[in-house]
Amino acid sequence: MQYRNLGSSGVNVSTLCLGAMTFGEADESSFMHKVGCDERTAHAICDRAVEAGINFIDVADIYGQDGLSERVLGSWLAASGRRDELVVATKFRFRMKPHANGSGASRFHIVRACDESLKRLRTDRIDLYQIHMQDITVPEEETLRALDDLVRQGKVLYIGCSNYAAYRMVQSLGIADKRGYAGYVALQAQYSLIERNLEREHIPACREFGLGLLPWSPLAGGFLTGKYRRGTQAPSGARLERTRFNYSYYDKEQNWRVLDTLLQVAEESGGSPAQVALAWLLRRPQVSSVIFGCRSLEQLDQNLAAESLTLSDEQVARLEEVSRPDWGYPYSFIRGVQERW
Repeated sequence: MQYRNLGSSGVNVSTLCLGAMTFGEADESSFMHKVGCDERTAHAICDRAVEAGINFIDVADIYGQDGLSERVLGSWLAASGRRDELVVATKFRFRMKPHANGSGASRFHIVRACDESLKRLRTDRIDLYQIHMQDITVPEEETLRALDDLVRQGKVLYIGCSNYAAYRMVQSLGIADKRGYAGYVALQAQYSLIERNLEREHIPACREFGLGLLPWSPLAGGFLTGKYRRGTQAPSGARLERTRFNYSYYDKEQNWRVLDTLLQVAEESGGSPAQVALAWLLRRPQVSSVIFGCRSLEQLDQNLAAESLTLSDEQVARLEEVSRPDWGYPYSFIRGVQERW
């Protein structure tokens, strides 16, 4: 396993990050129903992942139900004795309580959310505490001041953002610099061969300000695993089959062209389509660690193999070309004029 700095911070994280979203079996009331694994399996996944060199685990208070995934991870952390070896990340923002302040990025919610995550995780600090999505109803300065207080109290070591608009992320970094607050060291965002819109604004901003990129959904909800085929329905029981809106989102000619090339490169390289998709991300600029989830030891082992898979420059270029989006105005205009004039 290789390690990289988390953005411009001094902490080292494994290039693959174990996503704990699937830890715990949620009931019908949760959006994670029938997506997770039982606690025993989750603990076995953690054991094997850490033995393989992974030192970075990401979760969120909303995963499972009532903090279920955090509790499952917390029970493993308490039993394993390996807490100090690991960089443990979690997130806040979405609704955890039914009252008016049970969600959001206000100081009121952040302070309580942090304390409750600490209890569920059975730890004295959160290594990377991330806002799960920007809150347009709360001034960014209020959010940052609350997070800075948690850093100064030692409850949080580093802070990050997720699912932010680029302008808001840059605005936040400017406020932190001006006020002397702790600033975001990482951006967690959707990024894959299917979803490359970050390359317009977010990745250049991350490069400029030293944020590490943490891609989530690197396999596009399973679309890039190779289990789906053009002109057919999603396989029974597959994740995208249970959420048909997601399958219709991916069922587009451009995405099938990407998948065709991915399958070709997988055959050439000897890796699986999922391994190639992960290996491509590991070659992308600003990526500190790629977050992947799994529900079984078999899935874990398959994903771990991506770290040692070598793609040729020519294969990377083919994947780059087929997955390149239409950048739109003003990006295409700027590029065309720059090249001509």
